[in-house]
Amino acid sequence: MAYTALYRKFRPITFSEIVGQEHITKTLKNQITIGRVGHAYLFNGGRGTGKTSAAKILARAINCLNPQGGEPCNECEICKAAISGSLTDIVEMDAASNNSVEDIRQIRDEVNFLPTLAKYRVYIIDEVHMLSTGAFNALLKTLEEPPTHVKFILATTEPQKLPATILSRCQRFDFKKISNENIEKRLKYVCEESGIEITKEALKVVAVLSEGAMRDALSILERCIQDGETQIDENKIKDLVGIPKLTYIHKIVEAVVEYNVENALNALNEVINEGKDLQYLLWEIIKYVKDILVYKTSKTLDIYSDEEKKKIEEIEKNITKERLLNIIYELSNLENEIKWSTQKNIMMQVGIIKLCNLQETTSTNQGENIENPKIEILERKLAQLENQINNIDTKDIHNKVLNVENEKKNEKIIPKQKLQLGEKLKTWQKILEQLKQEGKMPIYSTLDGTTASKVNDMVIGIEFPQGLNSFAKDILEKPENMTELERKVSIECGNPMRIKLINSKEVEVVHKEENPIQELAQNMDLPLNIIE
Repeated sequence: MAYTALYRKFRPITFSEIVGQEHITKTLKNQITIGRVGHAYLFNGGRGTGKTSAAKILARAINCLNPQGGEPCNECEICKAAISGSLTDIVEMDAASNNSVEDIRQIRDEVNFLPTLAKYRVYIIDEVHMLSTGAFNALLKTLEEPPTHVKFILATTEPQKLPATILSRCQRFDFKKISNENIEKRLKYVCEESGIEITKEALKVVAVLSEGAMRDALSILERCIQDGETQIDENKIKDLVGIPKLTYIHKIVEAVVEYNVENALNALNEVINEGKDLQYLLWEIIKYVKDILVYKTSKTLDIYSDEEKKKIEEIEKNITKERLLNIIYELSNLENEIKWSTQKNIMMQVGIIKLCNLQETTSTNQGENIENPKIEILERKLAQLENQINNIDTKDIHNKVLNVENEKKNEKIIPKQKLQLGEKLKTWQKILEQLKQEGKMPIYSTLDGTTASKVNDMVIGIEFPQGLNSFAKDILEKPENMTELERKVSIECGNPMRIKLINSKEVEVVHKEENPIQELAQNMDLPLNIIE
């Protein structure tokens, strides 16, 4: 009997088996139950979140001869034929390899024919963002006015690449990343059904590594049983994936915090000598520093033992939030540089040495104390400054002060540029909370304390009341961060939106006054239009 991969063997066959997407499955079941199924759907979300599985279940449910509460029975001849792949009325197409105009024209010609067995002919187009411009144009007319016996289900990981004309003709459902808790529950069920013994710590590690993708979690689990053993612990997973042990990660981070180059390089060389993957090493260090930042901010940690939490607490007391953010930022840059380097080990060592730079000073919880253990360097610099001060002519200082005062009297005061903002984005705090929950702490920490308002119908302005420094600007203007931010804002606004960063110290912001009666009407959802 042919071997079946775990992610295929345990693919959901009903909506209730889809993990972590209850907000979508409940709506789809209601539509099927009351007979209000749309003609075109767009399933959007990250890899392994259940888009294709939901599309297949939806295709069976609307054609099922004995549907039960919006679920397919999976026992009638239509369901069995669809599961086996022999039902020609359900067509699955991969747009990554079938993206030409001719492929879509073939669909456009086929839709005119009635289905052979089922009630509806259903087209599931996966990775639909890969279609060419001509293919989108060919699909547009069919999506706009399809025959009553045809349904379209489009799936994509990048909805921003779809034309607005396609988006507006589909019912859009956004599949979110699956929580670690839900992934652990599903993995536990899979292990029980497959006779696999796995520890709680191992389940947590797999869930974290999967990054919200159930398919990735099952693939990692499958790698662990390829040697024939059915007992899995945390160390086995880390060895297979190439993740260094937490003790090494702690040694490296602790040495960086203490500016101890020698200890940092020794710990790094131990990991390198074991043949661990540097990409995973960097990922683990960034995650560990992020967890320290989370603990310093909220005093909560989930996946660490009591002993590990004590070590994190010791590090947290000796470092500021600003430096933790800076370490994450520098390591992220190092990660991008290492991808294209042929000397990865050297790049890694140089990056660690840079993080141990003794010139940086930060404040601790007890006051403005210097973290640099080698005080003599600072004492030497202080002595040089004292000598320079002693050699300064007091008359020269007096003349310079007079010149500065005269310049201030003569200079013209340049007024700040004014910028008028519209209504505030009420879901801004929700967006910030999403960033925090998804572990995007650099973006969240940078945006904490800001407000968002409409500049116009296409632009949202993010206002920084305390000013916008260059470090924060660099973080937000990174392409991947700006894309993620614009994506979340566009989802909340219901339209594609761009982001404008507003420095309140450089720009005078004027907020448009809202009519209290209009605001009351909006809050009560009343169809009231005030004409001025």
